[in-house]
Amino acid sequence: MKRGTLRLATRGSDLALRQAASVRDALADRRFDVELVEVDTRGDQIRDELIHRLGKTGAFVRALDEEVLDGELDAAVHSMKDMPTEQPSDLVVAGVPGRAAAGDLLLTTDGTELEDLPAGSVVGTSSLRRKAQILAARPDLEVEPLRGNVDTRVEKLLAPTLQREHEARVDDDREKKGNAAEAKASGEEYETEFDRSIDEWFNGLDEIERRALERDVETEYDAIVLAEAGLQRSGLLHRVDYQRLPPSEFVPSPGQGAIAVTARRDHENLDQMRDALDDPRTRVTTTVERTVLSELGGGCIAPIGVHAKLQGEHVHVTARVLSEDGEREVKANRDLPVRDHANAAAEFAADLADRGADDLIAAAREEADADDVGGGAREETDDDRSELDDVEPESDEA
Repeated sequence: MKRGTLRLATRGSDLALRQAASVRDALADRRFDVELVEVDTRGDQIRDELIHRLGKTGAFVRALDEEVLDGELDAAVHSMKDMPTEQPSDLVVAGVPGRAAAGDLLLTTDGTELEDLPAGSVVGTSSLRRKAQILAARPDLEVEPLRGNVDTRVEKLLAPTLQREHEARVDDDREKKGNAAEAKASGEEYETEFDRSIDEWFNGLDEIERRALERDVETEYDAIVLAEAGLQRSGLLHRVDYQRLPPSEFVPSPGQGAIAVTARRDHENLDQMRDALDDPRTRVTTTVERTVLSELGGGCIAPIGVHAKLQGEHVHVTARVLSEDGEREVKANRDLPVRDHANAAAEFAADLADRGADDLIAAAREEADADDVGGGAREETDDDRSELDDVEPESDEA
């Protein structure tokens, strides 16, 4: 017997729809009819403003939750790492499904690992956290902004290599046509550099490679950093060479890889939604991560990574707060009791603050304020918002 229809708010990007579909399917298994409703956000509409500035107002989350709070829709599906730590009192996290991989990947066109990148190599990311962690490990690298949805970011990495190969094949094909008759007349066999014709090569490219081939290249990246969860959910993990960056050092953004479903506190189906969606382990670990972030109070302005893993009766948590250039940091690990994980996480955050995290966050806040006054722009801070749309005019991110 069906329980009735639930209308779920989602953004319209491919990844957001995939995430919402997974929530829809879980609710359908509990006999709910579910309708996905695409909602435009301010982040979708303003395409020339850095995500850092939009993040201050929750532009990529607020529009969905407003539909829920107004009673127009029943629930909203978010990437948890995009959610502000402060929520309206009438809104609750109704469900936290099982988490995907929480860590980051370094993507290259040839499988080169971070430690083997030549000095001066360009790494693409628009995340303050990732930038600081990369520079802490490899201060000899150049970190340049990288925007767009997951597809777009992969295309930007692939484009220069594919375009160079295409140009070489065009030149080879032109030379072959010009010399074929001469070679045949002399009885010699004409040798070509490539074993396939240019048409055969092009027909063998997949869709993302063909789009990359047509893309204008503004910055040539030797590597880019993305969330593994975004690549998994976009079906692109098999398309690229990558290195998993260890979360013990490249500490992920709080909530990375997790989905959160928000609903009104008084919704009649709140308990049923929680029963259908909630993964207790993910609920505990993400609560720890977001509590630490909330207590530190620097989520929108400072490079902060917090990652928790459930281990028996304890939650092992790693936190890393850095300066933007990666030269200074406060890092700590702690085992927190599951039975009192939220309070223990708050105490852990207070210890981090006393050890210097507060100073790093205050410095980041001063710089952010100076940028605002001076009209400058800072990069996004919440790590490859993998469900956000591209900000470029020609296409539909992270």
